[in-house]
Amino acid sequence: MKWKKTAALVLASVFILGGCAEKREQAQQMLAQAKEENRHEATTFAMDTVMTFTVYHEDGEQIMTDAEQEIRRLERLLSVTMEDSEIAQLNANAGKEAVQVSEDTMYLLKTAKEMDTLTNGCYDMTISPVVKAWGFTEEEHHVPTQAELDALMPLVDNDSVILSEEDQTAYLAKEGMAVDLGGIAKGYTSDAVTKLMKEEGVESALIWLGGNISAIGNKPDGNPWKIAVENPLDTNDYVGLLEVSDCSVITSGGYQRYFDQDGKRYHHIIDPATGYPSDSGLLSVTIISENGTKADALSTALFVMGYERAVELWRQSDDFEVIFVTEDGKVIATEGIADQFTFEGKDNDFTYETVTR
Repeated sequence: MKWKKTAALVLASVFILGGCAEKREQAQQMLAQAKEENRHEATTFAMDTVMTFTVYHEDGEQIMTDAEQEIRRLERLLSVTMEDSEIAQLNANAGKEAVQVSEDTMYLLKTAKEMDTLTNGCYDMTISPVVKAWGFTEEEHHVPTQAELDALMPLVDNDSVILSEEDQTAYLAKEGMAVDLGGIAKGYTSDAVTKLMKEEGVESALIWLGGNISAIGNKPDGNPWKIAVENPLDTNDYVGLLEVSDCSVITSGGYQRYFDQDGKRYHHIIDPATGYPSDSGLLSVTIISENGTKADALSTALFVMGYERAVELWRQSDDFEVIFVTEDGKVIATEGIADQFTFEGKDNDFTYETVTR
């Protein structure tokens, strides 16, 4: 805490000596420098993705350790591949019996069902058997036959996920069903880590969980965080820069995970209505929201919906903004974020638009 006391004395001295703009700026710079000296960074691998943290706090190392422990705790509950996770146990008992689940798992299952309803089935956690048939779960990619998909599609049924909050149990009503919370779990995790860090006194941090970014406060100099929105056609480039604070920025796109077979590319975002990779005319969808859990599910759902349906959902909502990158070469920002989004990047053929309510 010594640096904070020193910074406070510096500020007091400046104002006593006259409070001019120049000296106030000098004091702010000294405060920013003091915060910069308490910068801590860490990288870990969890939930099948690389995660990095940048935290400005004198106890930053311990806080990041606490954050990693929270991530590991949630991974042990929510992973679809860990055999002893609650989700794995739920899937193993599909069509047999209900299983006891934690508050975290119950909340996510309930939220996933709500997101399915909100998006008219474009986000569906029960798509898991179909995703597995395409080889994306174990990364053993292949194109399934139509017969395989026809056999699996009846298992994509959000209504057959039966939850009892009173008994704290979940049940998959059809044998062979499986849920995968991968499209929402990292958003929930970023919310949990953000809450933990704020409770431990963090006022400035950036949390990067793969394609999920959460910003706490502003940068130490008081300016918003700048986050690049990746160019789906060139991952070494970006289509624009977002200025944000205290929110999550989550991107989904077919360019992130895919495989090629017989000259055709297949990506990992499966349309629950067809069982095939979504063909909606979008290259990527970036959601900006204070609710990372909802933003994570929406980034997938709006990608599946396509631009027109996605914009209609946005117009009916007031808790998220969107940046679309379309296959026909457009970058489109919703009006609520347009002033914080600077269109720029390498020389490319994208055109830029803003959509209004």
